[in-house]
This record gives sequence, structure tokens and C-alpha cells, in this order.
Amino acid sequence: MPRTQIELDHSVDYLSVLDENGELDSDLEPDIDTDLLHRMFYTMLQARRFDERLLTLQRQGRIGTFAPVRGQEACQIGAAPVLAETDWFVPAFREFAAMQWRGFRLTDILLYSAGYNEGAVAPGDEHNLPTAVPVASQIPHATGLGFASNYRQRGEVALVYFGDGATSEGDFHEGLNFASLLNTPTVFFCQNNGWAISLPTDRQTRSKTLAQKGLAYGLPCLQVDGNDILAVHVAVSEAVERARNGGGPTLIEGLTYRLSLHTTADDPGKYRDEDEVKEWEARDPLPRFQNYLVEREVISEDEVDDMETEIKSTIDRAWDDTQARIRELGGPETIFDHVHAERPPELEAQRQAFMQRQQQREG
Repeated sequence: MPRTQIELDHSVDYLSVLDENGELDSDLEPDIDTDLLHRMFYTMLQARRFDERLLTLQRQGRIGTFAPVRGQEACQIGAAPVLAETDWFVPAFREFAAMQWRGFRLTDILLYSAGYNEGAVAPGDEHNLPTAVPVASQIPHATGLGFASNYRQRGEVALVYFGDGATSEGDFHEGLNFASLLNTPTVFFCQNNGWAISLPTDRQTRSKTLAQKGLAYGLPCLQVDGNDILAVHVAVSEAVERARNGGGPTLIEGLTYRLSLHTTADDPGKYRDEDEVKEWEARDPLPRFQNYLVEREVISEDEVDDMETEIKSTIDRAWDDTQARIRELGGPETIFDHVHAERPPELEAQRQAFMQRQQQREG
């Protein structure tokens, strides 16, 4: 038999609605309620200011390491509002902006960042999963949630966030393969910020896009300007609607940039060019969205100032409440309390030495 060609559709669309220069494609502009736009901007602004406070607290030694979200807020606040309360939100470890939209308390995020597992407990009646630090480990969970939704005929959609580095993990491919085979209502959202810690995207894949990785599994795929909150909203709305109507999973790649650190244990200056950072700072999603709203008189500059004042007070109160909660739970010496039913002498000696160092540091 002669060699024949198999016809395959390998196209991947790219979506942008509001670019970094403020140019708007009015044909693609989503019809978002004014109140919703207002809330989206407020949450986006709060996420930025909260991120800045977290960094200050970490540098002061008040909390532990965390993954800043600065620069990626549009990917998260553009997508999260599409979900219904009964849909599932599945974060990785940089989703503090989306977590705020989904109702996570700032106090709990601060408590978790300070090293207390109590801050990671998700209320049982909310469809939110806790932070997942191991890269890509949450992706099969989202597939499983989608499968359970179909099995129980609940009509729930699962939205899972992950980074570009996760697409090199086996969990990513297994999750997509099973989602496709089982036709689960799962939306896979890759926040491609260009760097898997210190590894650039072109060092971990030869694929022209990360979105196209879903084609091998038969998934609809889309690449979107991840700093364009309107484009993200359109893309995720389409994917969620398709999933809810029995159309199965979708893979979305949001092109964005990590304007800050990978985590606070990282020094991006050792591997990243400052000119690249400046180039992406010009594409910052926050002022882009603010300018769009001000031009359309959804908000005013005075309102933004009022928001800033209110957000600062909210974050101040959250930190005060967190410190009170830490005092209730006990200091860092509690790490010695849950290993053995009765502490052995060598562990007790370590605890005493640790307490002495703490007293010397505070004294």
C-alpha cells in the first residue's frame, strides 16, 4: 500500500482584546456588567497591594517564603469570575489573586505563609482546593473532580491553574489524556510566565506554543494574551460554557510574565535580563485594565484612591488578626509538638536550644 497522509487539524488561535497600548477590538469586547468590572478591578488591585505587603513581611522575617503573583493578576481575575460557586477552583501555589476572588480570607493566606497549616484548611462547603506546591500535582485532581461531576451528574466545572513548567511533568500529560478520554468538564489554564524558576520556556520545549500540547489529546486549545483581562475572560467563558454543556475539557495558555520573584528564595537577577523585565513592565495588566475602566467611566481616579485607602486598612486588619491567631496557636516552637506522642530527650534538647535562640533574637 502507498504511504498516505493523515489529515489533522493542528491550528491554535491566539486571542487579544485589549493590548498594552490600549487598543481595543470592540468586536471581541465582552459584555461584562459594570458592577462585576468594578469588583474585578478592586480584587486585582487588592491582590497587587497584598502581594507587596507579603514581600515586606517576608523580608522582615515575619512570614516564610511565598510565590509573588505580581504581573499575573489578569490571568487569575479574568478567569475566576467565570466560575459558579459550585464549580471547582484548583490552584497551584501562585494563585493568591484568584484565591481572594474565591473567598479565601487574607488572614488565612497570611497564616499559611507564616508556616501554619491551619491557614490552608478550606471550608468543607466551598468548592476550593488548597494550595498545591508540588509542580503539576493538582492537575490530575482537577480531572478527577470533572469525572466526579459527570458521574454524579452535578454540572460542576473544574478550573485548574498551573505554570509553564508544569507542562513538562507527567501529571500534566496524564491529566489531559484522562480528561479527554473521559470527556470531563475541566478547564486547564497554563499561566506561561516565561520562566520555570530559572529555566526559560525555550529550554524546556521545542513546541511553538504550550497550547498545542493539548492537540495530541484531542482538546480544544487556545493561546491568549494573559495580561489582557478581557481576553482571558472571553477565553475562559467559552471553555467553561463548552465544559458545562458536555463539550469536554479545554487547554488555555495565557502568555504573561512574572514581574517579581519565582519565590522569595529566588534571585531572578542571576538569570533574567533587566531589559526583558522592563519590556514586560510596560505590559503590566493592572494599569492596562485601570485605564480601560477610567476611559469608559466605570471608575474614576478618585475612586481608585479611595480603594487604595480601603485596601490598606483591610490588609492592616488582616495582619493584626493573623498575629493574634499565631499567638493562639503558639510560636514556631510548635514544630516540635506533633512528631512524637512523648518527645524523646534529643528532640527536647533541640527544642530548648531553639527556644533560647528565639529569646536571644527577640531580646
